[in-house]
Amino acid sequence: MASDSDPIQLWIKENMNSSVLSLHSTVPASDAAKLLEDSKTSAIVVLENQIPVGIVTNKDLMIKIVAHSYPLDTPLRRIMATPLISISPDTDIKEALELMASKKIRKLPVINNDEVVGMIIASEIANKI
Repeated sequence: MASDSDPIQLWIKENMNSSVLSLHSTVPASDAAKLLEDSKTSAIVVLENQIPVGIVTNKDLMIKIVAHSYPLDTPLRRIMATPLISISPDTDIKEALELMASKKIRKLPVINNDEVVGMIIASEIANKI
C-alpha cells in the first residue's frame, strides 16, 4: 500500500481500463442499454462531434428510463451526466480517487487531447493504493 511519503506514484495510464465504450449523443437509450448488456460494462462515454461531453451508466438508464418513464428511444444527450468529469492519463491515482469521492462518482473517463483513452472504476483501483 502506497503512503504519502512513498516516492513511487501510481499513474492512471498504468492502471486504467483501456476498453471504453462511446456513442454519439443522438443514439437511443435502448441501443445503449443493449450495448452495455452485450459488453458486460457499466458505462458509455457520450460524444458530440467526436468530443466526449457526458457519460451514461447502467444506473442512469435504470433510473431515468424506468423510474422516470422516459421513452426507450430517448437520445443519450437527454439522460447523460454532464459536464463530463474526467482526468488525464498522467493523473496520480490518489488524486483521481479524491476527485471521484468529492464528486460522488465511481467511473472516471481518462481523456487525452479530446480522445477517450480509458476508464477508471473506483472498485478496481481502490486496492492498488
